[in-house]
Amino acid sequence: MVLSKETLSVDNSQLESLIEKLDENLSTILDAVQNITDKGKNIDDFQKLTEDFAYLATQNRAVQDMNAFNIRMQESNQDDHNNTIMTSLYLADVLKAMRDFLTEYTNLLNLSQDAFENILGSEFYDTYNLLSSEERIRNLGKSIIASRGVNNVNLEDEVATLTREMARDFANKEVAPIAQDIHREDLLVPDNLIKKFSEQGFFGSSIPSEYGGTGMGDLSMIIITEELSAASLAAAGSLSTRPEILTKALLAGGTEDQRKEWLPKIAAGDVLVAIAVTEPDTGSDVSALQTKAEPSELNGQKGWKINGAKAWSTFSGRANVLALLARTDPDMSKGAKGLSLFIVPKDSFGDEEKWEFKQESGGVIQGTNNPTPGYRGMHSYTLAIEDIWVPHSNLVGEDEGLNKGFYLQMGGFAVGRLQTGGRAVGLAQAALEKACNYVSEREQFKNKLSEYQLTQYKIGKMATLIAAARHLTYAASREFHTRSVEAAMSKLLACDIAGDVTREALLLHGGWGYSEEDAVSRYVVDALVLPIFEGVKPVLELKVIGRELLARE
Repeated sequence: MVLSKETLSVDNSQLESLIEKLDENLSTILDAVQNITDKGKNIDDFQKLTEDFAYLATQNRAVQDMNAFNIRMQESNQDDHNNTIMTSLYLADVLKAMRDFLTEYTNLLNLSQDAFENILGSEFYDTYNLLSSEERIRNLGKSIIASRGVNNVNLEDEVATLTREMARDFANKEVAPIAQDIHREDLLVPDNLIKKFSEQGFFGSSIPSEYGGTGMGDLSMIIITEELSAASLAAAGSLSTRPEILTKALLAGGTEDQRKEWLPKIAAGDVLVAIAVTEPDTGSDVSALQTKAEPSELNGQKGWKINGAKAWSTFSGRANVLALLARTDPDMSKGAKGLSLFIVPKDSFGDEEKWEFKQESGGVIQGTNNPTPGYRGMHSYTLAIEDIWVPHSNLVGEDEGLNKGFYLQMGGFAVGRLQTGGRAVGLAQAALEKACNYVSEREQFKNKLSEYQLTQYKIGKMATLIAAARHLTYAASREFHTRSVEAAMSKLLACDIAGDVTREALLLHGGWGYSEEDAVSRYVVDALVLPIFEGVKPVLELKVIGRELLARE
């Protein structure tokens, strides 16, 4: 299919046809990968193949979501020319990614090149060059610079739109003025900011109203996360991540009494949650956790005594509740089927390097801070846990939740991945706006940086990548209750894009970008953590996205 440059810039019909063919080709590739991996059972024999397929499928899903948005905008007579341009530019990236994938794996998968002639054959270069011409990218960049990079994409939802205005206003007034000091001085997020945060209802955005939340849903939750992360990833954008993880676990498997007890407190900000899952010798392989919970009575009350160690427990000093995953079946061969999720109350501590919580019954939790180059404001701790006692009523699901903690926690982690997609989009957006403002003011060789072609090109590419991450994340939030693989996809793509965009923004700042006084340097080091937490990138590609896609009928 040869595209006309005139039609491409104003009409989605040709784009839609190309995207449909792209999807058909991906289905052909999926069949071949399923066949060689026995529907994912042999992923570990084909790890690089699975990783590359998972990424290609993620990119394909992003361009599908971008185009679906464009179609909805056209149907409602609200078309934004830049949306169509960015979709076509990202489509070119996906076409090239598919071509590269086939170059590497056609022989291994026993595929015929003829099967892909309809989109990757002799007309590929004409199509690619028209979709992704340098001139089109530069023109987009000019437009983005003129708007100073500000995101006003149509949210198609009145509540979400009002939420964005509220969250952006809060971020600009309450978070942005203190964000750089929190980062440079490695401070803990101030208590008064947490208080203001909770007064806005941010902790309860996805908690149903019957449990004290605002019940605005997952899209609004993502919008809040995005806007706050643009101001500060750790000191604002991540404040509700841990409460959301426990909230989803309680909604999925908690008893009604537990929901009534804990959800209103989480929504009000009275309970601040930290997650205690990872262990010093156990990262992504949650099924190998060693921390044990054994039946124990205290003053005639049925409960559990917990012993073990946890690592990278973010905010666990300040938090007054730990959502802790422990082994309740001593048979290690049971793996994930022997784990349960506990709500462990504790005292709240300030900005200590080390803290110690003691129970009257003799139980102790000791926390030791793990310094990090970025993501500052919450602090992560290694925990030593000795004889901590909790009542049986604090086992999520009580009798029904025994040995089902892994599945409840994974459901919670799914929303954590979705939120991380939003966090990454917000961070990338902040870098784009910072870059647009800088190049509009900075002069070199008697011209503003914004007037140079290469600057315009880079800004155009940055905006396109952010749009892909944003629409994938928004679509995943709308479908979150029915599908979770898209949440993992949004994290995978958005986190990589945040890393690319923040580094490019720093380079556009030149030497000043490397100064700790400039926020763009903070964006770069903050972006480094995004592909690690809520599922490190290779595990996400292999064990979550790859496995689920390849197991589908």
